[in-house]
Amino acid sequence: MNDKEFPWYTGAGDDGSTGLIGEGRVPKHHLQPEAFGTVDELSSSLGLARALCDHEDIQDTLLRIQRECYAMMSELAAAEGVQKQFRTISDAHVTRLSDDVREYGARVNIPREFVVPGDTVVGAALDVSRTIARRAERTVSLLIEKNLVSNPAIVAYLNRLSSLLFVLARYCDLGGGGGASPTLAKDD
Repeated sequence: MNDKEFPWYTGAGDDGSTGLIGEGRVPKHHLQPEAFGTVDELSSSLGLARALCDHEDIQDTLLRIQRECYAMMSELAAAEGVQKQFRTISDAHVTRLSDDVREYGARVNIPREFVVPGDTVVGAALDVSRTIARRAERTVSLLIEKNLVSNPAIVAYLNRLSSLLFVLARYCDLGGGGGASPTLAKDD
């Protein structure tokens, strides 16, 4: 049995480095792999939330966001000389998320007090995704500060996404997409 029969790994990263899109390798602990790895984690957590959710509109929204995360990962993984070729996330994406926040936010009363996640499984999954989006936002913000990434729309996107995920979690906790909360009823 040889490694070519099982292409699940290349072994190139066994030295603790990873390749960027374009030329170059960086240590796996470098900010770029930290950023695109966190966005990958975010996309996976969104997939879990989508699988748990029984509301088709929310499923569609989460799938769209997962696809946008893949585009974002490409940009974050690109070497300096080729980043603009992979630039996908724009102000239009941020506007779309803002529209989503308004749409779902109009369906629920957002509590003014601190929210303890966990009223529903899907709401809790969305809250986990929200915290991962915040971590990605912090990492990308640092990449921009260090001039390793030049697209500020990515930070705005992640910021708006975390707001949307908060609103979606509250909506699902109210029974809008993942089962009724034990303490709150659906508000039509």
